Amino acid sequence: MIVLVPILLINLIFSHTAIIELNFPSADQVQDIDAEQLSFQVLILPTAIELKEGANTLIKRIENTDQNLPNLSALSLAMQELKRRVPDKRDITLLAQPDSSYQTIINVMDAVRAYPKVIAGNVVNAELFPDIGIADAPEVGGN
Repeated sequence: MIVLVPILLINLIFSHTAIIELNFPSADQVQDIDAEQLSFQVLILPTAIELKEGANTLIKRIENTDQNLPNLSALSLAMQELKRRVPDKRDITLLAQPDSSYQTIINVMDAVRAYPKVIAGNVVNAELFPDIGIADAPEVGGN
């Protein structure tokens, strides 16, 4: 007993209890996303289309169809979901490989720019990301 008390006192001095307060957002809270800070990219690859936030964050990869053509309907749905999350964002960058066909680039631009929506019995083009920038895609082997 005589030895136990000093050992416990020494342990009390050297042991520290740390409390870390973590404030997790609840499911009810909506985070404000600054549309100006986000930069979305659509990367046209030979076998797929990748939707990215910035240069490194992959949002979605959309594989080509069985005919090795871009799956434009899946791309349009992904763009609609992205627009619902960030409604104020208007610009996007399209990154095309040097061997991408002109028609593929135009079709992807059309799918990114707008989608057909029925309003009051009329089909109109609802805006997605109309301000499209075009650039060369990074080399596939460089990733």
